[in-house]
Amino acid sequence: MSDLDPSARRLDAALKRLEGALDSLMSRTGDPAVTRAELAALVEDRARMAEELDASLAREEELQSLADEASEALGAAIEEVRAALGNGDLAGGTPEESPE
Repeated sequence: MSDLDPSARRLDAALKRLEGALDSLMSRTGDPAVTRAELAALVEDRARMAEELDASLAREEELQSLADEASEALGAAIEEVRAALGNGDLAGGTPEESPE
């Protein structure tokens, strides 16, 4: 038996362990092409969702602006009604002031 035989056996065993580890890794990660395709789909979904979020935020700002305008118009209408009633208060005055 030569001096290289034990080294060759150790190398062979190490290669078998490496092949086993690679097989295990490949079975966990799957096909690299499939993984790349899944990653590309995730990136595309993220971009689409970011666009939808931007559109939703713009719509929210628009709706808030409209709500502010409506609130101001309602406040002005309330003031006009109060002024038309002549007492500045929609709840009315004291019972003596109420017509019977």
